[in-house]
Amino acid sequence: MLCWGHSAFGQLGFNHGSLTIAPEPQIATFPLSNVIKQVACGEHHSVFLLEDGDVYSCGCNSAGQLGHDHEDVTLGYVNVLANKEIIHVACGQAHNVALNSQGQLFSWGAGSEGQLGHSTIEDSVPVPRLIKKLNQQRVLQVSCGNQHCLALSDDGQLFTWGQNNHGQLGLGHGFTQQSSPQRVKSLEGIPLAQVTAGGYHSFALSLSGAVFGWGKNASGQLGLNDEQVRVSPCHVKPLRSQKVVYISCGEEHTAVLTKTGGLFTFGAGDHGQLGHDSLHNEINPRRVLELMGSEVSQIACGRQHTIAFVPSSGILYAFGCGEHGQLGTGYTRNVICPTPVKWRWFPHNVQIPPSVELSSCSIIKHVFSGWNKTFVICSKSDRPEPADDFRFCKNRNYTSLINDETIDLWRQKVIDNSNSMNGIVQTLSSSACWNGSFLDNKNDEHFKTSPKIPGLDMSSIKVLFEKLMNAHHSRLLEQILKGFESFLIPQLPSSPPDVEAMRIYIILPEFPLLQDSKYYITLTLPLAMAILRLDTNPSKVLDNWWSQVCPEYFFRLIDLYKGAVVYLLNGRKTLLIPVLFTSYITAALRLLEKMHKVNVKVQHVDHDKFYIPEISSLVDIQEDYLMWFLNQAGLVCIIMLLGFLK
Repeated sequence: MLCWGHSAFGQLGFNHGSLTIAPEPQIATFPLSNVIKQVACGEHHSVFLLEDGDVYSCGCNSAGQLGHDHEDVTLGYVNVLANKEIIHVACGQAHNVALNSQGQLFSWGAGSEGQLGHSTIEDSVPVPRLIKKLNQQRVLQVSCGNQHCLALSDDGQLFTWGQNNHGQLGLGHGFTQQSSPQRVKSLEGIPLAQVTAGGYHSFALSLSGAVFGWGKNASGQLGLNDEQVRVSPCHVKPLRSQKVVYISCGEEHTAVLTKTGGLFTFGAGDHGQLGHDSLHNEINPRRVLELMGSEVSQIACGRQHTIAFVPSSGILYAFGCGEHGQLGTGYTRNVICPTPVKWRWFPHNVQIPPSVELSSCSIIKHVFSGWNKTFVICSKSDRPEPADDFRFCKNRNYTSLINDETIDLWRQKVIDNSNSMNGIVQTLSSSACWNGSFLDNKNDEHFKTSPKIPGLDMSSIKVLFEKLMNAHHSRLLEQILKGFESFLIPQLPSSPPDVEAMRIYIILPEFPLLQDSKYYITLTLPLAMAILRLDTNPSKVLDNWWSQVCPEYFFRLIDLYKGAVVYLLNGRKTLLIPVLFTSYITAALRLLEKMHKVNVKVQHVDHDKFYIPEISSLVDIQEDYLMWFLNQAGLVCIIMLLGFLK
């Protein structure tokens, strides 16, 4: 492992206190440096995660952020986390969070802003402690800002806590600091790939590349074409078409990586940290032109500097503030354009010449940067491996997907352990999970998701639901029904936060049990009512998507609600009280009307497919007209009587 930058507090882990700045890469002297899996950087401390799950830390311990009382500047073992199977660590300015394999979070260090999430305000917590408020969730990702935290759970929910002076928690107006995790409701339904925190701003990235930012924006670090604070997530529209796959944040700047290896930066540029050959701020995302001829595969932001890795050459580039040697160029001055870090770098697929001293060259595996320092984990020279590629992250860190693999896993869990049922229902009740499960990956089509394109692979939806109808999955099917009836459909919002949250309206009608009259009242008609509740713009989006579906899908949808109308008319005298009957049949007929308007424009089916011939035998027009007339007359009489009484 190599490291460089600020070391005045021993945060690089060197056993010689005289080295306060390392302006170029140094070989780590930590005895276990060859088995380090991840490094997280606080302002004056660092936390190291080993491959076996052990956690070590070094540097300043003024707020108990080391998690131990080891007083030497070398690394100390955080023994409270022993046997906790830690898989990820994150650092704020002076606090830390650790995630274990069960999805539990532990935090320690400074807590005066509620950033530890323990529901109380404590200046310092020197020993890692479980965040109990999230015990019912399985957390997949966690990220720390200076004094706030973000956590993504497997069912797609985003939780935030800590300082909120700049709206960085994304909770909307009226919220001060939060000492316990809070749901960010305005992103619900969007399948998220990543959450990441800057100094006082935050970002979330969807599976299809939609970027949402909120919090402090004084330098344009949200990329929203202004410098106004945002207290709720806002869509960064210029990035929608760029296929963004990874985001890294500095204190007041942001860098995003695209699937094609492009690097965009925005926000504060006063130290050159944007790499645009200037010291100007940028309020819109702007591509780093100096790197346009190369594909970048890893990015990492420090407080006021940026690191970018180009795998084809094996070279690491740095730009921004170099005051503490954090650029690794050998100097302590700022750099405004991407400049190679001073070391002998080799790509993994190039044979290192025998004449080259192995200790003076490296093959990069993974880059970590934060505050005023950088760490690089390198491949073993005798067994070089390809560098990690941030453009192809492992699916396990995403919002949970519902597919063949998870269904087979759940079926086994249902058989072996009924206690796991709650987690399964939680996922099956999540529109975010369903919305991310059937993406059209052919030529990355889902990245084109828009008000006109749902980005769905329609055939995969049908195949999965057919598999679920197999008798082997009967218990799982019960859980899906429970999730749809009790949670998912009743909670569908009238104003989804993004088009990616609307795929559920295309997915649900393919569920075969919606065609079963037993579930008309609990599934089919409530879905119609949810669709009709949509505000004007999302309603138009659904119309656009319906106009793109195949005629067979559209006809099945028509047939479904024609069947519901006939069912209601057949049972209206015994099935429901009149008020419910009226609301349900109105919903079914209005939905058919909505589909008819779409069909007039695109001609999916012949107009006569909307006819319901059974109506003539099920409805007595004369009787219904008389009842309507009497109701109207009665209403008039009541109005007149009320007027007389006045």
